[in-house]
Amino acid sequence: MSVIHHAGRFTPDDRAASTWQYLPADVPAGCAGLDVRLSYERIGGILDLGCVAPDGWRGWSGGARDRFVITPNEATPGYLPGELEPGTWHVVLGLHRVPVQGVGYELTVTTGPTAPAPEAAPPPVAPPPPRRDLPAPMGLRWLAGDFHAHTRHSDGAHTIDALATLAAARGLDFIAVTDHNTISHHPHLAAAGARAGLTLIPGQEVTTDSGHANAFGDIGWIDFREPAQSWIDTVAARGGLLSINHPISGECSWRQRTSAPPVAEIWHSSWRDRRDGGPLSWWAVQDYAHVPIGGSDWHGLGVDSLPGSPTTWVACADGDVLDGLRAGRTSISAERNGPLLLRVGDELLVLGGEGTVLLSSAGAGRSCGGSGPTSPGRPGRTCSNRSTGSCSPCAANLRNLETPVSEESSLPCTMTICLSRSVCAG
Repeated sequence: MSVIHHAGRFTPDDRAASTWQYLPADVPAGCAGLDVRLSYERIGGILDLGCVAPDGWRGWSGGARDRFVITPNEATPGYLPGELEPGTWHVVLGLHRVPVQGVGYELTVTTGPTAPAPEAAPPPVAPPPPRRDLPAPMGLRWLAGDFHAHTRHSDGAHTIDALATLAAARGLDFIAVTDHNTISHHPHLAAAGARAGLTLIPGQEVTTDSGHANAFGDIGWIDFREPAQSWIDTVAARGGLLSINHPISGECSWRQRTSAPPVAEIWHSSWRDRRDGGPLSWWAVQDYAHVPIGGSDWHGLGVDSLPGSPTTWVACADGDVLDGLRAGRTSISAERNGPLLLRVGDELLVLGGEGTVLLSSAGAGRSCGGSGPTSPGRPGRTCSNRSTGSCSPCAANLRNLETPVSEESSLPCTMTICLSRSVCAG
């Protein structure tokens, strides 16, 4: 067993020179384990934690942990188990926030026998609620899901099994597990999904100070330290899909200069005041270049919106969610049972639309009345729908249509948006 010790102080000049600092640790042949512990001055400072081995990236926990363990057979969630190749490893420290006075830190790396803390047993699985079957073109079926959720493999509070069980109990057919800057959760998704009875989509939230993006698909790790354009190019080359996350969301807003990724999280759970036209305005400024999706960004009970708030519906063939997303067949509602506007063939179809008005681009409106066809869905036509004062109002926007008319601040109820993209059988 050997112990390597690093200590020092990071200054604003260090942060300006490079976000990433690499502290070396020599690992001998036949090493039984690596145990890394970090402590630092937390008043005004935030340091992220990760690890790279001679053969490549081994994991990331950001600011969620101050210790991780890697052994040949198991590892702390967020890190990849496997043989510890001999040579110089590096603990990666991300200088997320460095105050004027700097951040003092101490890092200890111990090589030798060790083990991570055990994971909790899978929770019991509850029966799901009845399906909500929606009309769809021949050969397609609408599946309900959520494209943004976290587990203990990054900064989530719960295990993969706990997330899967909760999502299934809320009636979701799929949920994307998008832990920050790691894919250590990917090998566990199929089994956890099978136990809970839903599909867990492999994802990675590529996370930086200048914006976040979800990489969907079993496509390997995406290096968040590279320029954002390389994320888009790499994900596309590997057959995945990249989505801009919460493009308007305080310090986590999208500020990267890139070509347009194919997908964007237009409806993030932080969009609580639906009279705020910011997310739809951002989408309009992008000329509706992105397929719209929604995400709860779930981290834990009592912390965020629950999985499926909002719910993204994808019209799928043979249950292939990413293929349906790639084709742009999406609709988003506030909840799984919330109001929906679907485009099915040549018709716009409103479900649960009591108390809403469908508006044309010229401002002319018609009452939706409830559920059923509302009008032909002509290409390029502008539609939205606006509350007339019911207790569960909704507004809607089709991807190939324009932004809804802004809501008056005097509306008696919080507005609920429903976004939908054109659906075709092809």
